[in-house]
Amino acid sequence: MDNSVFAYREGRLYAEDVPVEELAQRFGTPLYVYSATHLRQRYRALAAALAEFQPLICYSVKANSNAAILRLLAAEGAGFDIVSGGELFRVLRAGADPARVVFAGVGKTRAEIEYALRQGILFFTVESEPEAHRIAEIAGRLGVSARIAFRVNPDVDPHTHTHITTGKKENKFGLDLERAAAACAMATELPHVEVVGLHMHIGSQILDPQPYARALDKLRPLCQTLQARIPAFRYLDLGGGLGIDYRPDQRPLDFQAFAAAVAPTLRTLGLRVVLEPGRCLVGNAGLLVCRVEYVKTNAAKHFVIVDAAMNDLIRPVLYQAHHEILPVRAAAQRVRGDLVGPICESGDFLAADRELPEAQEGDLLAVAGAGAYGFSMASNYNSRPRAAEVLVDGATVRLVRRRETWEDLVRGEAEAEGGSDV
Repeated sequence: MDNSVFAYREGRLYAEDVPVEELAQRFGTPLYVYSATHLRQRYRALAAALAEFQPLICYSVKANSNAAILRLLAAEGAGFDIVSGGELFRVLRAGADPARVVFAGVGKTRAEIEYALRQGILFFTVESEPEAHRIAEIAGRLGVSARIAFRVNPDVDPHTHTHITTGKKENKFGLDLERAAAACAMATELPHVEVVGLHMHIGSQILDPQPYARALDKLRPLCQTLQARIPAFRYLDLGGGLGIDYRPDQRPLDFQAFAAAVAPTLRTLGLRVVLEPGRCLVGNAGLLVCRVEYVKTNAAKHFVIVDAAMNDLIRPVLYQAHHEILPVRAAAQRVRGDLVGPICESGDFLAADRELPEAQEGDLLAVAGAGAYGFSMASNYNSRPRAAEVLVDGATVRLVRRRETWEDLVRGEAEAEGGSDV
């Protein structure tokens, strides 16, 4: 993890100017810790790399939807990429301008579409012809015009995990090039709909800029055709997917290299550029801090059992994802084993068959690269309350989500005896 905001000073791990150990003592564990400085630095670096095109950078809310992070990015000038009505509610509550919001996703409901139209979002990313018809119908009923951008599936393999590739022909997302051309022609005939652009998103955790260049090469002829035929056509949304360094041997996708790869096509087209980064902004801005409960060794393996679990961070079991494990107090010795949680599943691990810091009961460990798809994918499985979240900005610490309680777990449930009257 190439990240100066989490570093050791005299053997103690710091988050910016605050010892992580003090955060754990103050707020308990498991605990998500985020760096405001890292978020600002990454957003500004991406904006600078693409400054020639003055992109609308729409942060991908699904990566981390905490209100404090949304407000911080909005203050930097970000728009937002959403995939649900709930995410729209979140960004509006955080003070976002709806005219800087784009709405993606294959299964938008009627209620979500109506909510977004009433709020005046920038455009919908449309994944199918039936969705375009539904949007037209609802826009007509409301007496408004809906802006749409069809999502094109360019059939480019970004060489990432199979669960997070999205731009190949076998994926559920978008339309192939020929069908997208026909869909755009169809949509121009729909009342209350304005075709304003095209969208692509080829996958996540991509470390090589060339798949983006190949995808844009495939989209360019269609863009040029639509520019000539549709006066309102003005946006090209490149999606997101820019990867980060989870492993020591990885290098994040360099923003300057990304800009160099996409610039030739963008210059040729002259369209307004939209980008939807998530992980590359917030992934390495976060740690998941946990405390060792037990150390157990059997005939086959060494286990370090901590109070964080797959309900807190599901990426390791879901994607076979690698996260570096850091001792909160520097440890000279290493031991091979599994870092596991207390959940009753064999898949409940944060690191499997890895070299781990030697640790004893009561020691603190930090799971790196946990800022994206960590808390946002957390659950209450095994009736475990979700972790607290804190945001560190220099020496300032803010609790941005309190730890859930057992009472929170049952707050929405009817009483056990007899349920509720309906």
